[in-house]
Amino acid sequence: MNPKIESADRKPLKRYAFILRLNPGVSEAYEKAHREVWPEMLALLKSVGISEYSIYRRDKLLILALRCADFEASWSQLDNHPVNLRWQKAMAPLFAPHEGLRPGERFPMMEEVFYLP
Repeated sequence: MNPKIESADRKPLKRYAFILRLNPGVSEAYEKAHREVWPEMLALLKSVGISEYSIYRRDKLLILALRCADFEASWSQLDNHPVNLRWQKAMAPLFAPHEGLRPGERFPMMEEVFYLP
């Protein structure tokens, strides 16, 4: 973590990453949706403190990486927001079920073991 990077309320931003898997045959639809992410969805992500959000894909495997002060707090703000609910409804058919969730996880989280700033 780079402690010099802070949120608007001066909390240090942490780097988070998690994995998702796509269903077979939906890669193009997934990439198309992300070339055209709704402006209101982008604004919502930023409004809950999420920045530097990247998604990497290799075949059906996705690695999602982002920066925020508190992953659970940010994601909890998204849970019932109407824009996020519409986005999740549109994306749900593209995702395979989560595998390997640990107690309390909403996504299979990755642990950062190395970072070169």
